[in-house]
Amino acid sequence: MSSFNWKSESASEWDNRAAFWNKKSRDMWDNGSRKDIVPLLSSHLKQGSKVLDIGCGDGYGTTKLYQSGFQVTGIDLSEEMIRLANTRRKERNISFMQGDVNEIPFEDNYFDAVMAINVLEWVENPLQAINELKRVVKDGGIICAGVLGPTAGPRENSYGRLVGEKAICNTMMPWEFRKLAADLGLGYADGFGVYKEGAKAVNMESLPTKLKQALTFMWVFLLKKAGESD
Repeated sequence: MSSFNWKSESASEWDNRAAFWNKKSRDMWDNGSRKDIVPLLSSHLKQGSKVLDIGCGDGYGTTKLYQSGFQVTGIDLSEEMIRLANTRRKERNISFMQGDVNEIPFEDNYFDAVMAINVLEWVENPLQAINELKRVVKDGGIICAGVLGPTAGPRENSYGRLVGEKAICNTMMPWEFRKLAADLGLGYADGFGVYKEGAKAVNMESLPTKLKQALTFMWVFLLKKAGESD
């Protein structure tokens, strides 16, 4: 039996899913679960800021960042995703490249912000990946991370681990991510929950944050890396 290589298995899986992803990404970013992410990030960043979109997929979210006035770079583990991103790219000032969130090919303190939406649930070592996000962000910079909640359908991808199979989806939950981030000195600056229709009947404002997160499809975190003056 061959050994399981998380990185190569993940790259292969996302290559295979690229066409499906490409069909749905526009609606997710324009009207669906991701529609409020770029506006949130824009409200905390200056025009012209350098932003990394790690796990950029087919690049539609990266393009929205560019259209919002940022200098952007998109990186994805999947070669096929990057091919699609370059195919649909119209703006010459957007750069796409293949790369790994665990080994981001940029120097320390390079970006003003990093956007990582539904990336950290798909890595073997979330702590290592979060440390990489922190490394490439400037002091005082921002990390915008979306982490799938327990009601998200893609969570089914981790089920095989219960029956002895290998899977590329880990089981990290939003509250676990927040604790990891806090332990690394990343402060919570803003955020919001994304809910399925059935949960919207609940009075969310009356619930504590962890219970809100327990009902989410995704929780979006805006974290700040401490600077020298903080």
